[in-house]
Amino acid sequence: MPHAPTSDDIVDRVQLRPAASEDLARLVELNNSAVPAVPLVSNEEMAQLLEQANWSVVAERDGQLQGMVLCFGTGEDYSSENYQYFEQNYPSHFYIDRIVIDESARGEGLGAKLYAEVFAEAAHRGADVVTCEVNLEPPNPASIAFHHRMGFADVSTQATKGGSVVVQLMAASVTEG
Repeated sequence: MPHAPTSDDIVDRVQLRPAASEDLARLVELNNSAVPAVPLVSNEEMAQLLEQANWSVVAERDGQLQGMVLCFGTGEDYSSENYQYFEQNYPSHFYIDRIVIDESARGEGLGAKLYAEVFAEAAHRGADVVTCEVNLEPPNPASIAFHHRMGFADVSTQATKGGSVVVQLMAASVTEG
């Protein structure tokens, strides 16, 4: 008798691949459906992020993009206030600028699969830590809990965007990720 699909079955059907320019419209849609956890972006802003990011991967299941992650290595010319914090405090880091999972795919293990790839890429690059931030204000408790489960530790907080957003800055050892 067939069984109901489990999270493992669902994640096993997910293919990870580099983000491509033809993904742009769906990436903007995914990103903007996750506001305020991530900043709202236009097509032009997302295209610039994809071009500027050192590493960007999408998760596709049954021909549909279900998630994305965009990362920056150490020493990049990237003006993000959060990236700049890690540049000043971590000489060898791999920064997660954003991860977004389609609302219909949350809780199925897709974020953990993407993060396994992030940690593998960070190790390949020789980074010591993977870094990121998660909103405290506006609050994002599910993401904070997810990052703690993934091995991230709280390292600092900072107000950004003129004080309208407060973030929890986090880091995880590449060797333990």
